[in-house]
Amino acid sequence: MKFAAFLEEKFSFIIFQIILIAIITGILYLTNIPIYYIILTIILLITLVIAYLFIVYIFNLRKYKKIVSLVDNLEEKHLIAEILKKPLNLENKAYYYALKQACKGMLDKISIIEKDFLDYQEYIESFVHEIKTPIAALSLTFDNNQDFQLKSEIDKINELTEQILFYARSNNTEKDYFVTELNLEDVVHRVVMKYRHYILNKKIRLDLHNLDNKIYVDEKWIVFILSQIIQNSIKYLDKKDKLIEISSKNNKNNVILTIRDNGCGISKSDLIRVCEKGFTGVNRKKEYATGMGLYLSNKLCEKLGLSLKIDSIQYKYTEVKIIFPKNSITKF
Repeated sequence: MKFAAFLEEKFSFIIFQIILIAIITGILYLTNIPIYYIILTIILLITLVIAYLFIVYIFNLRKYKKIVSLVDNLEEKHLIAEILKKPLNLENKAYYYALKQACKGMLDKISIIEKDFLDYQEYIESFVHEIKTPIAALSLTFDNNQDFQLKSEIDKINELTEQILFYARSNNTEKDYFVTELNLEDVVHRVVMKYRHYILNKKIRLDLHNLDNKIYVDEKWIVFILSQIIQNSIKYLDKKDKLIEISSKNNKNNVILTIRDNGCGISKSDLIRVCEKGFTGVNRKKEYATGMGLYLSNKLCEKLGLSLKIDSIQYKYTEVKIIFPKNSITKF
């Protein structure tokens, strides 16, 4: 709040004081009071007005800074009306009433939206659980009949339904998150086994080493994240000698899991955007891409207190690193 803006706000008051001083000066002049005393009186009155304006400005500036600080430090801004003191000034009372009603309307609307969102989330979760039963039955049938082509198609449907489920839960991970000590090697093997048919059909070489490390994370969430990354690696392998290398490094403060493939890679322009929602890139096989896998993986890593880093050179390799901290298990 600048002093010039404050003076502009007090313009009518200043004009009134100037007129009042002029009237007092005229009265003093007509009563034959010496000019010396008249000038002294004018200077005193002007000094008092300026001092009053300056004191009011300082007082208002402190109130202004206090309110700005309250708003800046408040996580849910729409609750500001609940912590502001009710003003005494009539005009400010009107503004306070308007703010109070606006915040109440906003809170009512947020409440309705949250209820609708929870209903929608419950429906999605219920739908996914229901549809997984026939999917599992079909998968088992194709396994028994050794129809691996149809088996791979039903696996794709299963992956998409899982993606829907984890997307629906991604904003509320804390409600479905249980930290346990896991062996990284066991987790990686579990994910690799999910894609064994794809790996065998595509004749992909796997190089798994240095994975015997402990991590602390929710099992189902990390399995989903790794599934999305390995699925991407398999999807974009385009060389004759296909290779996926998975390894880990145990550092003092973290464990770093590295998944590297020698596929088509990602261009520099796409690399900074691969974790954006729905982004599929310009040179990759868009007919197979949804733009959700890496987006969800990155979002869930942030929610779970992990870090996900991607490095790539187009036509050479793509390398994804997941960093598991040892001193901070969760971060919501």
